[in-house]
Amino acid sequence: MTAWVIAALIGGGLAAALLPIGFVLPATGADWRVAGDIAQHVVAQRFFIASPWGWPLLVAPTLGEGGTHIALADGIPLLAVPLKLFAPLLPVGVHGIGFWHAIVVVLQPVSAVWCLRQAGERRLLPAIGVALAAAAMPAWLARHGHAALMGHFLLLLALGTYLRLLRAQTSAGWAWAVVLSLAALLTHPYLALMVLALLGAAPVTLLLTGARWRGAAVGAAVCVGTTAAALWVLGYLGAAGEGGYGRYALNLLAPVWPARSGLLPVVGGEIDATGMGGWEGYNWLGAGLLAGLVVVVVRQRAAVAGAFRRHAGLALALSALTLLAVSFRVGLGERLVLDLGAPPAVLDQFRASGRFFWPVGYALLIGVAALLARVPRAGPALVLLLGIVQWVDAAPNRAALAAWASQRLPWSVEAAALRPAIAAVRTVTILPSWVCIPPDAHATRERVQELLLLVSERAVPVNTMQLARWRTPPRCADVHTAASPLALGELRLVLPEAVPLLGDSAECRTVGGLLACFRPG
Repeated sequence: MTAWVIAALIGGGLAAALLPIGFVLPATGADWRVAGDIAQHVVAQRFFIASPWGWPLLVAPTLGEGGTHIALADGIPLLAVPLKLFAPLLPVGVHGIGFWHAIVVVLQPVSAVWCLRQAGERRLLPAIGVALAAAAMPAWLARHGHAALMGHFLLLLALGTYLRLLRAQTSAGWAWAVVLSLAALLTHPYLALMVLALLGAAPVTLLLTGARWRGAAVGAAVCVGTTAAALWVLGYLGAAGEGGYGRYALNLLAPVWPARSGLLPVVGGEIDATGMGGWEGYNWLGAGLLAGLVVVVVRQRAAVAGAFRRHAGLALALSALTLLAVSFRVGLGERLVLDLGAPPAVLDQFRASGRFFWPVGYALLIGVAALLARVPRAGPALVLLLGIVQWVDAAPNRAALAAWASQRLPWSVEAAALRPAIAAVRTVTILPSWVCIPPDAHATRERVQELLLLVSERAVPVNTMQLARWRTPPRCADVHTAASPLALGELRLVLPEAVPLLGDSAECRTVGGLLACFRPG
């Protein structure tokens, strides 16, 4: 019990230190805004929570042309659905994106302690060490801005579930595995695939070690089948994006490249050979974990070999995830050392393939902690030291997360003037629409994003949405939209870039650098 309390205190203290209350529980109508991908998540959740229940379940029908499936906008259905259940009791414009950040920060060290206990290590010092280390994993801390993808606690739970299922094949254990798979899907499909890979390793390990494996194979098949059924029933299937598997891959040096290291500040940033910056492939393991790995290999060589034999299925699953992360264009440092050509089309669904190395990092953390704890006399203290070193090394990533969560960006549009106008209309049309904005027009994208944030406060039906994936290929129809007469109760917000598309602007007035056109009704 003491270990659980300490892990929860670590997570709670970290959340309190990094996340301001105004970020966790934001008030609608603030004089500041969020920006970047988190704005997309906020808009999706607000529209979904405010819309009536319908089918498909996860679609916000008035957000964008034809509605928006909130999972395609990283709206975290796992949290959005419960919030929608309580929508009548919640303030207008509520969303849970900031609250989700607090949830995952608290659950990260707690899940690590549970996972370590499934590996057979229950002593206090190793538990504290692994809690500190998990709460300081660089790839997790650096994920801020992509709220759903900060749900790394699901990977720790999946790894612990794998270990638990090796010890006991029970229907309750596999029922929990099914629930975990669905929870991961409702958080983010990338996490779901990683969770399924870890759970699927259980029957493979049992087969390769000569144990009874058929029941586990059935359990893993049920996990996969249930997740596939949920993909179909909940409308995930059929979505496509821009493609580009390999553009955001894992560089072979990334796990040992100390980008944003507090103890080894010897490099300027992420290592990359693709020309895309290396952020999605950022997987620095941390000074504490790497030091622990060295000690284990030197002091526990036989135990390491034994662990590989006992967990051969897991080793295969992690190897497959690593290959998927590296992609068909293999980068070593700043050089591409191997290009296997065009990948199969199905892999284009995983453009940010570097993420698939995350489970490898957590498996190394739990494995190193469990083996390091067995070092005679000093083992538990060494795991605690690992956690402390990892924590100190992660200081730059914590500082970056705190600075990001604390920023209060001013509106570049006249929010105070636009809010009452938006609240009084039936529909809003934004020009240019998202699909018509050139990829390099960042300022335009940001202003459209601001308008979407304002509209989402009241969830007034709107014509466009920021999306990177879609069920129907997008088309730019702004010329036709601009030429159409205003509908009754329509507010048309036109940025300067789209003003030339307008014909008669008699019903328009200038509001803070944009045209607001309105027809009462």
